[in-house]
Amino acid sequence: MAYWLLKSEPDSYGWDDLVKDGGTEWDGVRNHTAARHLRAMAVDDRALFYHSGKDKAAVGIARIARAAQPDDDEGWVSVRVEPDQPLPRPVTLATMKATEDLKDMAMLRQSRLSVSPVTDAEWEVVMGLAGQ
Repeated sequence: MAYWLLKSEPDSYGWDDLVKDGGTEWDGVRNHTAARHLRAMAVDDRALFYHSGKDKAAVGIARIARAAQPDDDEGWVSVRVEPDQPLPRPVTLATMKATEDLKDMAMLRQSRLSVSPVTDAEWEVVMGLAGQ
């Protein structure tokens, strides 16, 4: 299993929306690096669901329910994402930045990327910070 981080504006589509809908198509990604990460996802991988914008915190764990499929005729892709569980305690961007073991986390190095990988070690640190 691999781990990922998916960013979304809570005012557009937040964790509560994902839970209410039972899942969604993670589409509309138009950055080559982020799209490459979507192509690398496999069924049952897990992803931190991160609220960008004013919240700036990881708030839940999502499951990749379907691997990448075409999103349009230009080579972009989408995956199916379903809610797994909320984090017991949100993990804020400030907390992530202040945590030495997360200093190399892709999301912190490429902050504008909407989809990024999370290493096994980083996942364990974030789970600890979340009280998981």
